[in-house]
Amino acid sequence: MPRTFWILCGGMLVNRAGSFVLIFLSVYLTQSRGFSITTAGMIVALYGAGGMLASLAGGFFADHIGRRATMLGALTLGGLGIIGLGFARDLRVIAPMVFAVAFFGEAYRPAMQAAVSDLVPAENRVRAFGILYWAINVGFSIGAILGGALAQSSFLWLFIGDGVTTLLFAFLIARAVPETRPTPASHAAGSARRGVLHDLLAPYLDGPFGAFVLLAVLTMLVFLQHVSTLPIDMSAHGVQRTSLGAVLAINGIVIVLLQPFLAPYLQRWNRSYVLAVGASLIGLGFGLYALARTPVGYGVGVLIWTLGEICVLPISNAVVGDIAPSHMRGRYQGAYGLSFGFSGLCAPLVGTFVLQHFGGHTLWWSCLAVGVIAAVGHLLLAPALTRLREERIAQRATSG
Repeated sequence: MPRTFWILCGGMLVNRAGSFVLIFLSVYLTQSRGFSITTAGMIVALYGAGGMLASLAGGFFADHIGRRATMLGALTLGGLGIIGLGFARDLRVIAPMVFAVAFFGEAYRPAMQAAVSDLVPAENRVRAFGILYWAINVGFSIGAILGGALAQSSFLWLFIGDGVTTLLFAFLIARAVPETRPTPASHAAGSARRGVLHDLLAPYLDGPFGAFVLLAVLTMLVFLQHVSTLPIDMSAHGVQRTSLGAVLAINGIVIVLLQPFLAPYLQRWNRSYVLAVGASLIGLGFGLYALARTPVGYGVGVLIWTLGEICVLPISNAVVGDIAPSHMRGRYQGAYGLSFGFSGLCAPLVGTFVLQHFGGHTLWWSCLAVGVIAAVGHLLLAPALTRLREERIAQRATSG
């Protein structure tokens, strides 16, 4: 793997080791700021809305001004915004700041993923995204434990630590990461003449790729309950903040221990079949929370949906990298990233509404049902998505 790839992995590890705020945001809003569950859900949804727009903007700027400039600007503004958010007290200040932090802080992701696709050839892309995913989760496992300890003493330190590690990642990019964007070709210039709207919509109109993104949305609607309703449900059942952090840290620890061994095995199978298994496991893991009452029960659920996450996230990023034309990698990664942003918007709104008005049983059984629906969708889409992926790889081999 190229040196720049390893620098990006190291930067992501540091950044994720300090990504405290999103994990504890719903708990912070309800326990420290005294907002209702519904209000907290709406604020967390604003983070999802900002992230949704960040995916589109980050992908667009990654293709037009470069991967490096996009990452550097987004991380710098995001880090400063997170620190400022820690000092906000009024709802009228917190709500727009959460949106702004998400917009600026998440816009680096499509650019980083496009840079990885630039640096690594197709035959090594699943391995590369697996390594990056592994590094992210080493950081997450550290961050969840540290975040739980910090939240127990002072929520303010969550925001300061998160912002500082984000700025450290920006500093690393400024010093050691060159531009990786391919030289714009004539067809890229023609695309620009068709306008910004065409650029943003093109990935969704690309055959089965739009359906692939829709299935990602369904899966993420379930998966992202771990940053909205799951901490609230655990707290309601008497789980302390330190235990909450330790339970969520199981996610990163399992990925760190198992992902390197599972990745070679998963690569042997059709990508869509692996995604179907992953969606099923994510649904099952969250469905188990209808029965969980103790940290051990919640931990078992984390273990199951983490296995599903291992099947879904690295494989999906590799599929996007394989399908995207080289001059549109940022926009395709942004289009896929939109599934996270849109789900980040809807998951807390829907999840907290169901939790408050219908209870945990209804919420968690619904998560199981949505996971199964997404799995069936991946199985139905498998033939068309596989053909598109193979066609794009063959086209690049012929032209390159």
